Amino acid sequence: MIMQKTFITILLGLFSISNNLSAQVNENETGAWYMYFWNTTFKDSRFGLQGDVQYRNWNIIGDLEQLLLRGGVTYSPHNANIKFTLGYANVTSGTYGDSNITLTENRIYQEALLPHKLTDYVYLTHRFRYEQRWVDDQDRRTRYRYNLFVNVPLNQPNLNKNALYIALYNELFINGEQNIGDGRRVELFDRNRFYTGIGYGVSNTLRLQLGYMDQTAFNFSKGQLQLSLHHTL
Repeated sequence: MIMQKTFITILLGLFSISNNLSAQVNENETGAWYMYFWNTTFKDSRFGLQGDVQYRNWNIIGDLEQLLLRGGVTYSPHNANIKFTLGYANVTSGTYGDSNITLTENRIYQEALLPHKLTDYVYLTHRFRYEQRWVDDQDRRTRYRYNLFVNVPLNQPNLNKNALYIALYNELFINGEQNIGDGRRVELFDRNRFYTGIGYGVSNTLRLQLGYMDQTAFNFSKGQLQLSLHHTL
């Protein structure tokens, strides 16, 4: 409850921040993210793999915001409802508008995923992620992320085949370093993402979600449609 109140306080404070960005992002233009998430566990093993591919646009399609390719090795300890991941990501970031200039980032990350059921119809997952980032023309950077996922099935007490469910999440990003080289600085607060959507269990191993995310950075806020597939192999 204290953490939830803290998130709300942060979000309310952010809405009062001036909305200026050197790239002149049009905050009234809705963007779109198209995403595929997958995970698998090796047979008779506590190790597995997971990853995602995300194609993000400043608009509905055509103006590249980011192309993100990410994958990692997972480990689930015996008698513990937690999953650890060590992974790598490659990110190509585009510039808002007509410019075709891109920026490349290589990223290593460590993650802990803690799922549990709050009630028969409320599924919570906490995700803690620590990133080491190498961005073009910047010093090495780190970032801390915390995401709270909430899934609420509406027609059955699970998220299996034919489940219709509400999907919510809130993710907070905090920069580890503020100096990024050549006298440039970033804010301690990086961004916050709040998402609400609806999901459907296509099968016991595949879910489809459609939703809307509001992303608030230090100096801009922008809405994004999200279409995502969640696949257990």
